[in-house]
Amino acid sequence: MEQGTPGSGPVAQRAMAGRIPLAVVVVDGSGLVSHWSTGARRLFGYAKEAAVGRPVGDLLPVHGAIPDAAAPYGEYDGLGPDLETSLDGRISYPAAGRARLDEPDGGSARRLDVLWWAYPLVGPGPERLLVLAADAAALTDAHRPEDQGEQGAREDGTQGSAAFRQWGSIAPGFALHTDFPGADRLADRLPEILPSMSVGESSRIVAQVLELGYPVLEFSQHDRVPVTPDWGVARRAERKERRQRAEWAAAHGLPAAEATADDEGDDIEYTAVRERLEFLNEVSGRIGSSLDLSQTIVEVSKAVVPRFTDVAGTYLREQVVAGEGFPDGVPDETTMWHRVALEHTDEPGRWDDVVPVGESMPFPAHTPFFQCMTSGDPVLVPRITEEMGNAIASQFEKRDIRPLINHRSMLVVPLKARNVVLGFMILLRHRERPVFNDMDRVTGAELAARAGLVLDNARMYTYQESVADTLQDSMLPHIQPRMPGGDIATRYLPGTLLGRVGGDWFDSVKLPGSRTALVVGDVMGHGLNSAAMMGQLRTAVQTMAALDLPPEQLLRNLDDLAQRLGEHYLATCLYAVYDPIASELILANAGHIPPVLVRAADGRSELLDLPTGAPIGVGGVPFESVRVRVEPGDRLLMCTDGLVEVRGEDIGVGLATLTESAAHPAASMDDACDTIIRALNTRGGRKDDVALLMARLNGIAAEDIAHWRLETGPGEVRRARELVGAQLRDWSLGALAETAELLVSELVTNVVRHARSERLELRLVRSAVLMCEVEDDDHALPTLMSAGGGDEFGRGLRVVSALAKEWGTSRTNAGKTVWFELPLPRR
Repeated sequence: MEQGTPGSGPVAQRAMAGRIPLAVVVVDGSGLVSHWSTGARRLFGYAKEAAVGRPVGDLLPVHGAIPDAAAPYGEYDGLGPDLETSLDGRISYPAAGRARLDEPDGGSARRLDVLWWAYPLVGPGPERLLVLAADAAALTDAHRPEDQGEQGAREDGTQGSAAFRQWGSIAPGFALHTDFPGADRLADRLPEILPSMSVGESSRIVAQVLELGYPVLEFSQHDRVPVTPDWGVARRAERKERRQRAEWAAAHGLPAAEATADDEGDDIEYTAVRERLEFLNEVSGRIGSSLDLSQTIVEVSKAVVPRFTDVAGTYLREQVVAGEGFPDGVPDETTMWHRVALEHTDEPGRWDDVVPVGESMPFPAHTPFFQCMTSGDPVLVPRITEEMGNAIASQFEKRDIRPLINHRSMLVVPLKARNVVLGFMILLRHRERPVFNDMDRVTGAELAARAGLVLDNARMYTYQESVADTLQDSMLPHIQPRMPGGDIATRYLPGTLLGRVGGDWFDSVKLPGSRTALVVGDVMGHGLNSAAMMGQLRTAVQTMAALDLPPEQLLRNLDDLAQRLGEHYLATCLYAVYDPIASELILANAGHIPPVLVRAADGRSELLDLPTGAPIGVGGVPFESVRVRVEPGDRLLMCTDGLVEVRGEDIGVGLATLTESAAHPAASMDDACDTIIRALNTRGGRKDDVALLMARLNGIAAEDIAHWRLETGPGEVRRARELVGAQLRDWSLGALAETAELLVSELVTNVVRHARSERLELRLVRSAVLMCEVEDDDHALPTLMSAGGGDEFGRGLRVVSALAKEWGTSRTNAGKTVWFELPLPRR
């Protein structure tokens, strides 16, 4: 508090510092305690853990100060003489009073004599009432025989005052802070009593307190004494203030207001340490609420401004920001540091242009920053001199930062984890604020140690997330948007639970006969194990699809594989084969949600009724396939259950929404996928990852297909060339005739010379590309060979590989197919 000179006027002419511990309580809109300071614990006897979250009326039964906690704010009765309500029912004026209460435990005969001030708060934050309280007994206790005529120190550190006893009755009240000398100092110290919060929140509350009236003590002689916090004042300054109070009391013939002995200095130091520990505990509770690296950095910066410092700039090593894992070695002059956060109490925008967030720079050896990052210890600069300011400013080209840093107190603290410096914080105090001292150095080091651990946790999570994303991207195929007789669009959404990697996948596999296999699967569970299993199953599906196995047989083999891999391998899978020439789908299901088919004729969408089957890995359950006729323009939609399943909701609701949204017309396949994602993703509650595959089944018209059955004699090679050349000229693709004839002759020659075949078929298919297929009844697959200068054979497939856009071989039930593709000429 501030002690004023007694006199007849309402305003003291001089103000001198005194000490009264304040209890600070913040109440939210529900009437529950959200902040309970150490002073509140000492005054009222309730621990912070027991107080926070309880109805305030149970803890502070001060008549008139705390309305009935059972009712919402604005509906209280008996608000006290000064606490009034506005027309909308909100408390709009402050209250103050004095009350005598029994000790909370009821076991002591002593009664509390409490002075209190209550401020209503408005704004976007949860705070709705700020209560300040003090022990009046610290000022008014009668003289005991053993300390008559002297100033005694109470056991709890509160200083009794004979001067205050002499003045008689004391009552709490309110006054403009500008009524007192040092008004700016009074206003500047108000944030120090508030709980740790952002600069904006603190400024908002302080502005309301100053507008409603500064807390004061009113004495019988109409003297008013402003009440101020005493947290964070340096010990040297405290001693100076005590000497001033003693000199003032002696000049006015009053007993000494405070002792100046060493034990009182020790008490001040103890109080400062205690308050700093409380500050560190509050900071620890505020940081680390998220594993997001960016959010953690912002939390750390806002936790120290303005309570501990006025400016906080945070720098991290390049490897930490890039998510490249734990940085190695001691940093040097070439190490790049990224400015990732800057919090300050200066006017908005003052720092933004000079030291913008996101800038990267090294620090030379002569700077205190380099000393901090290499030694791993805090560096304290009581005042930045002109010389040091010039040295620091030389690093910033075309920007003069000297007005921002010169003559300010600076503390540089390292952010370390496992004895490696991940970054550092530059803390600056305004010139008017006490300089950083050795106790601040210790506090800053402890703060940085806790922040370093939190940042390292966020860094490790970011690194693991990056690894998981890389793994997921490597396992998900990059599917071409065109397939024979159709188009494909896909979407993958990472889950919001247990990391961003999961076991959902989709795929498409090119099959003989211009067919395409479409696959969607979901490994049960999340994380890297599920992703690894997904990679194994996806590879197995591709391998077995290349063998042209029927869908039900492929799932049977996949189930056997999963059981061999381990008993915990479980997955669902939907496998479909699209034949654009026959205009049909063949589908088999292994415990997966059914697909949706949208009919082009009338826009109607339906869930296909398939035998569900059991998940892959269960074993012993048969799988069945179903044939479905499709028409050109129909769309097939396959997805995983993460899109339609929401916790607490029947999956049928999601399937109905999926079916409805799939039927909406869209300009493109991508637009159609986005429409479905928006419709399903707005319901909220989605935790699982999502794989979505949509195929538009355009089919291949009969006039775009040419098919011939050939003999297996040598003369058929020439006939094959003639048939292909004539057909391409009929399709106006004469530019491809020469290349296509050469490649067809190589494939037919390979069958005639090397295959033990009695059947030979040749087919041309014109779609997005020109597809040529040669099929026979020999199961032996041809392979590329190395041919020497004198070798007669071994060059055919090398010619095909060199000239074709793509080529391949596949086994079929009746033999094999060798195919190649040529791009169509641009029109």
